[in-house]
Amino acid sequence: MTRVVQIPYGDEILFSLGLSPEQFGEEAKLLLASKLYELGKLTSGQAARLCGRGRVDFLAALARLGVPACNLRPEDADADIDFGLNG
Repeated sequence: MTRVVQIPYGDEILFSLGLSPEQFGEEAKLLLASKLYELGKLTSGQAARLCGRGRVDFLAALARLGVPACNLRPEDADADIDFGLNG
């Protein structure tokens, strides 16, 4: 099932951002997806689908937003490294 979120906004938002309604919608989806990814709530694949992008394109867009492409917690990274070294 597909659900829709509606966000009311006025033309002053578009004017201050210098975006068209379509551009604003795309940016809003990317910002929401990137924040949920950054918080560890979504995987990169889930976040990419949420904002309508491919996974690689989504991960590349994160740099512009100042969001790290890798959201592993230190303990998860240590476990992955240990598994890679020791199997």
